Amino acid sequence: MKAAVITFPGSNCDDDLVYALSKVGGFEIAKLWHKDETDLSSFDLVGLPGGFSYGDYLRCGAIAALSPIMQKVKEFANKGGYVIGMCNGFQMLCELGLLPGALAKNESLSFVCRDVSMKVTSVKTPWSTDLKEGETISLPIAHGDGRYIISEDEYQQMLNQGQIVLQYIAENGKESPNGSVHAIAGVCNREKNVFGLMPHPERATDMRSKDGLKIWTSVVKAIGEKSA
Repeated sequence: MKAAVITFPGSNCDDDLVYALSKVGGFEIAKLWHKDETDLSSFDLVGLPGGFSYGDYLRCGAIAALSPIMQKVKEFANKGGYVIGMCNGFQMLCELGLLPGALAKNESLSFVCRDVSMKVTSVKTPWSTDLKEGETISLPIAHGDGRYIISEDEYQQMLNQGQIVLQYIAENGKESPNGSVHAIAGVCNREKNVFGLMPHPERATDMRSKDGLKIWTSVVKAIGEKSA
């Protein structure tokens, strides 16, 4: 299996993602620079890491979505390739149009950095088969623009299609740590091969809760089944 981790100016979780994928085992990992126009067809997985690409100027992820390699990412995803974006990577996927909705400033207007609990809403995706529906998992977050926004009609459609994968669990009287619509923490596209989430599973692979490992083992199985 081959995985590509793309680095942008301001990325700070790219090495974390490389490390997490190395701990899962079985991956040949390549670090790619955002200005590359590398053909991604030989890869099984593409990861867009967290951080502050381009200093979060304009809108988080907006400038990164225009990087040369991102057209290749879009082509890869449209052909069924597995793509995951965490935090800033999630913002990029929304800006690129590979995922519905948008990410806005946290309701508190403050940067939030801590472990949060969330429930697994859908296990019928390549990213969640090793999780249980309704299961509570804990992953760290670190963002100032993580409030997921989408219309009520789109939310109902996504819910019916199993695209809502993770939802924050209310704590301290707040539905979510950032004000996301319906406490949404992670979503897939209709085809389920593109996954975006604000929490950082790569930082909970062999430390903290270790719940992030289940996301990686899930997609490893999906890649294996696809290539069988």
